[in-house]
Amino acid sequence: MIDLYKLEIFNSVAMEGSFSKAARGLSLTQPAISHHMRDLEASLSATLFERGPRGVTLTPAGESLLDYTRCILHLVAEAQNAVQQVDALADGQVRLGATPDAGFYLLPQWMQSFHGRFPNLTTALTTADSSGIVAALTANDLDVGFVEGEVTVSPPLQMAALQPVRLLAVFGEGHAWQGETAVAIQDLAHHPAVLRPPGSHSRAWIEQTLSQHNIHLQVVAEFDNPESLKSAAASGLGFTILPEWAAANGGDKLHALPITGADLNRTLKLIWQEERPLSRAAQAFLIHLSDQFPVLARFAQTSYKLDLGLPSRRSYRASHDCKTCGE
Repeated sequence: MIDLYKLEIFNSVAMEGSFSKAARGLSLTQPAISHHMRDLEASLSATLFERGPRGVTLTPAGESLLDYTRCILHLVAEAQNAVQQVDALADGQVRLGATPDAGFYLLPQWMQSFHGRFPNLTTALTTADSSGIVAALTANDLDVGFVEGEVTVSPPLQMAALQPVRLLAVFGEGHAWQGETAVAIQDLAHHPAVLRPPGSHSRAWIEQTLSQHNIHLQVVAEFDNPESLKSAAASGLGFTILPEWAAANGGDKLHALPITGADLNRTLKLIWQEERPLSRAAQAFLIHLSDQFPVLARFAQTSYKLDLGLPSRRSYRASHDCKTCGE
């Protein structure tokens, strides 16, 4: 792997045309510079410099690396600048939307840690089903939305996958499954179930997935939020099916097991409005989550073109005079 620090030294040597001049500029010794450059050449299996009595010149491989190095260093500088700018924000609000499970179990802790880092910024959370989140984003009532499962969007809305969501069978004390290590999908049909109302996306997805295995649940009650489902399961009314993060917050009265025999995984996704620039506060929230979801680090760009993809080499070539960064 190429070391960024060595690339910075390489860039300085290339600009100065001399190991000794680069050493003085970087407050290093000439032997240290030489050591770093030998390591860099060894890692690339290429000779980067022609050494001579009057200094060094770049080989063709060195010329190519220099152009990419400038692109890389510009990108790092832009990312640092973007993060420093959002760190210095004095005020602003982030309008967040989430489907119920994510809104109950993920967003509150994200919002809490965000406030710890940006005490001057506020957050507002709206929960709705996937269609409601998409509609709110389209109407400019939200900055970003977090949804689980199956949803399609069309421009100007954009979507990016964040992480898989595993669904578990959740039940209370004394249930027949207590003490088991997993629940076979066929066994779901033999016990009372409590689920979301028929109009919800999660209910429709669960029933569609189970119907592919000719399984139909005995639904004895319906609730419109995950905490009610958990309370019903804990009371013994029936089992329910919830994301792993929801099941993890059930206390001693609830148990959760994986379901075997079917793929009961969904996906947590981010949705945003491509044509509407995100506020600095909204950018800060996404950058704050980038340790957990690395794809969000790409929102740390100084431009407002937010496409969850690094700028193309052609763009850097035009804006930073990178000569060999072809597509």
